[in-house]
Amino acid sequence: MTPEFHRIRRLPPYVLEEVNRIKARLRADGVDIIDFGMGNPDMPTPKHIVDKLIETARDPKAGRYSASKGIIGLRRAMAGYYDRRFGVKLNPDTEVIATLGSKEGFANLAQALTAPGDVIICPNPAYPIHAYGFIMAGGVIRHVPALSPEDYLSGISRAVKHSAPPPSVLIVSYPSNPTAQCVDLDFYREVISLARKHEMLVISDIAYSEIYFDDNPPPSILQVEGAKDIAVEVNSLSKTYAMAGWRVGMVVGNERMCNALARVKSYLDYGAYTPIQVAAATALNGPQDCVAEIRGIYKARRDTLVGAMARAGWEIPSPAASMFAWAPVPEQFKEAGSMLFAKLLVEEAGVAVAPGVGFGEYGEGYVRVGLVENEHRIRQAARNVKKFLANAEEILGRAHNTMAAQ
Repeated sequence: MTPEFHRIRRLPPYVLEEVNRIKARLRADGVDIIDFGMGNPDMPTPKHIVDKLIETARDPKAGRYSASKGIIGLRRAMAGYYDRRFGVKLNPDTEVIATLGSKEGFANLAQALTAPGDVIICPNPAYPIHAYGFIMAGGVIRHVPALSPEDYLSGISRAVKHSAPPPSVLIVSYPSNPTAQCVDLDFYREVISLARKHEMLVISDIAYSEIYFDDNPPPSILQVEGAKDIAVEVNSLSKTYAMAGWRVGMVVGNERMCNALARVKSYLDYGAYTPIQVAAATALNGPQDCVAEIRGIYKARRDTLVGAMARAGWEIPSPAASMFAWAPVPEQFKEAGSMLFAKLLVEEAGVAVAPGVGFGEYGEGYVRVGLVENEHRIRQAARNVKKFLANAEEILGRAHNTMAAQ
């Protein structure tokens, strides 16, 4: 038998795929699935952004190769956004790289920074690319529990002390996917101080910077004095402007890290289709009413989800930011675990969520609920959940009998 390729062997089976297979089977049978499992925006991209794409695409020259680190107009727009939003000055020529979404930016940054065996400090639970981008690059992940920002901070020093060789990169990500937690500038000051002390570079993922609900905009790590000496930030237009499929992201900050990423990208791609980049610049430079509108839709969904599920018997903490709620598995299903709970919930109630264990071992006991269905569908899901919880004992009994028979 042919062995698995080396890099594929380093990747575990995609845990969330188990629930996806059940969803696909049920949909093929005609079952209506209310799907909170994926962080996929369901809103249309604002019209003025789409119009600019169409206008630019009509240019006969638009289909030519673009620039791997992004056209200068887009990089200037990204620098302008950081100046307006965070008061951070960036040189668009040396401190801004446009990427094919934040995920590609993160993965290629890992390729640029990592030597085989390098130790990377990563929060757990976390968005999978944070660990696996570095694993694919040959790095070794030192997982630090991150069920709260305080837990993560206190665990970093312990991880450094017990790592050989010493860690080279520290990852932070707030507002967090999946936990939806936020931090303030004091947190980032502590991160930069720790990174300096232990000679680590820092990557901050801030893809949900504009999806916040309590009039308390999340800060950027680059607002900390001297942060650009050792840190870059990964950001995205995907959630801010409902442009997930357009694949426009950015890596900004430390010039040396940005230059390394640009070198890697120059061998791998020619950048996004130029009309997409022009339209992305229009999004950043144009009116921002659409951002407030998108944020308002997510807030209304959050409030509906938290209220309706509470009435159904499932207490879900209200997230302060992001497009997710991080929900403890209901008491009746605690012993079953997040994976079995998620599988039974979609099979018995037609409601799909992402099991917390799919984001790391410390995500066990939770599920991630995406705010990607409208309020009517959320209320419908809550009615289904109420029946599901009322029949928990019977449902678990059937599940255990099935597993025993296999």
